[in-house]
Amino acid sequence: MRTALGDRPDPAPVSRDYRLAGQGSASLPAGAAPGTAVQVLIDRLLDYHALVRRLPAATAASSAGPSGLATGGSAEPPSVAGAVAAALAERGVRRLVRPAGLPASWLAELAQLAELPEGVELLDDDPPLSVRDLDAADGVITGCVLAIAETGTIVLDGGPGQGRRALTLIPDYHLVVVREDQIVASVADAIAHLDGAGATRPLTWISGPSATSDIELNRVEGVHGPRTLEVIIVHAAAGQEFGG
Repeated sequence: MRTALGDRPDPAPVSRDYRLAGQGSASLPAGAAPGTAVQVLIDRLLDYHALVRRLPAATAASSAGPSGLATGGSAEPPSVAGAVAAALAERGVRRLVRPAGLPASWLAELAQLAELPEGVELLDDDPPLSVRDLDAADGVITGCVLAIAETGTIVLDGGPGQGRRALTLIPDYHLVVVREDQIVASVADAIAHLDGAGATRPLTWISGPSATSDIELNRVEGVHGPRTLEVIIVHAAAGQEFGG
């Protein structure tokens, strides 16, 4: 092959004018105001038909609805555990998969759910749950390693509080907690972060609920993963017990 191509001209130089890490994105120019990335992420998630709850840092509502808009008033910082309990109650979750390393405080208010008199059964993936057990569960709760605002993508790397890939592919409902300081502007920023962290585990990139439009462009959700993705976005202090 080298001999046959020996008299060919050198290939034209490849343009490298795409955005790199730290240069922002189409919707988030470098130096954008604090909080802009959070709102872009919320907009993308809602556009994907995901559910979103945002917990402000303080002097804000004690709970937030699926639209991401807070309701009620309180001077106290909102509770991650309260938002998790509210989300599970609204879904009627009875059997919840819990990966190893998930902060216990996130599930601290499950016992107080009046809407679930029978309580929530927590399924630990140790020893690994079977496919049948995962399919029978109502949902799974995880953290993440980061989220990409520009694409509305949640990235899991199998670290503490995330579990193996099957946990988030088989149950019909995935509830994920994202800290605001885990949100990056672009895919380039995400790759730089993951590469800098020396990640060697398989990555799962989630952009909205599982969906396909392969057949006549009709959107069908829940084909090869959860039908419902719900994201709780919290300020860094509220989730500081869980590193990512």
